[in-house]
Amino acid sequence: MERLTWLGPCITYPPMSKSPVKARSLLRDCFGIVALILLSASTLSADDWNRWRGPSLNGISRETGWQCQWPDSGPKRLWKASIGTGFSSITVSRGRAYTMGNASDTDTIWCFDATNGTVLWKHSYPAPLDPHYYEGGPSATPTVDGDRVFTMSKKGDLFCLDAATGKVIWSKHVHTDLGAEIPTWGFAASALVEGDSLILNVGSAGAALDKKTGAVIWKSSPGPCGYATPVAFDSGGRRLVAIMSFRSLEVIRPADGKQVWSYPWKTEYDINASDPIVLGDRVFISSGCGHGAALLKVSNNQPSLVWQNQELQTHICSCIAWQEYVFGVHDKSEGSELRCLALDTGEVKWANADFGKGSLMLADGKIIGMSDKGELIVAEPTSKEFHVISRAQVLGGKCWTVPTLANGRIYCRNARGDLACFDVSGK
Repeated sequence: MERLTWLGPCITYPPMSKSPVKARSLLRDCFGIVALILLSASTLSADDWNRWRGPSLNGISRETGWQCQWPDSGPKRLWKASIGTGFSSITVSRGRAYTMGNASDTDTIWCFDATNGTVLWKHSYPAPLDPHYYEGGPSATPTVDGDRVFTMSKKGDLFCLDAATGKVIWSKHVHTDLGAEIPTWGFAASALVEGDSLILNVGSAGAALDKKTGAVIWKSSPGPCGYATPVAFDSGGRRLVAIMSFRSLEVIRPADGKQVWSYPWKTEYDINASDPIVLGDRVFISSGCGHGAALLKVSNNQPSLVWQNQELQTHICSCIAWQEYVFGVHDKSEGSELRCLALDTGEVKWANADFGKGSLMLADGKIIGMSDKGELIVAEPTSKEFHVISRAQVLGGKCWTVPTLANGRIYCRNARGDLACFDVSGK
């Protein structure tokens, strides 16, 4: 090949050969070099985060190449907003960011331009703040499915909105329309889209609505529900859904709601708020209030207990399972801490008290955590120690809501409704 002269982002090509074959070969080589340069210059593999716990429903992002090392001041803040009191997390889809908050006994569903924070639309409706030993406000997170977004209030206001405009397509009130009992702390589970169905953790073992019309497909008995979001998974060639009810783990068929298997999980105050984690034929569950965690093994639709202990009592934050370890916030009376447990035995590998009652997700093999006091942390999820890569104080107040990474940006909020977006694209 004839010599090329590299001048920054430009390539100076040699004189074109008079031979057509040689000329085509030269051009092919040149374009190959350009392609390699472009690939090496853009290492971020971006991904949307369209629902609670992400596309895979496990709190693990597929995004890679984001910037995990920051100056002491933290990553660059791109924009901020005031969204009202609440604990709803942020979902991101097609360049738009969605969340919820409450002000003056009014819930608002917000839609922002994900890059600059411009309010694209908002939808408000009367709803009590309903504080109960905490600040109150919405607990569920918007679910985006294509051109629609689904939201749930604490009292059961269920909306299907046009994702681009906020126009109401249909709405239900699950307490009055489905007869579902409002639990002590209000409805907190986000809606799960599964095929053409919208599956809700309401009633004793869930309910399913037609996602296009809101028509009821099936519903369980109208008893109290749990607070965790339903999790869909594949098992033995069929699709199933796991729902943490108020006193058990229910695994059902999404088409008709029929029970496939159940495992009793009664906790003090009937608080099952952490999502189950399905790992092939194993299921990890955990709850707070002095209860603990367990690993189940399922064979022929029969769950059996592998281990159970009180070493990981998750009150609010759902855990992350990664490389045969479980990472979660252990809630105890003398103070919460982040813990790592061996998945196969439940043995505690390490504990870190600095994290407090925070929350976490995982991306590119790294924990992205938010402490309960608003410190954003990136750490290696090793089994030996809590190895911090970067940390920065980015918010004040109480921070119980899990941060979101999407398309090179981290979104986080606090209970009073301060929302901030940070650039970790590395550009």
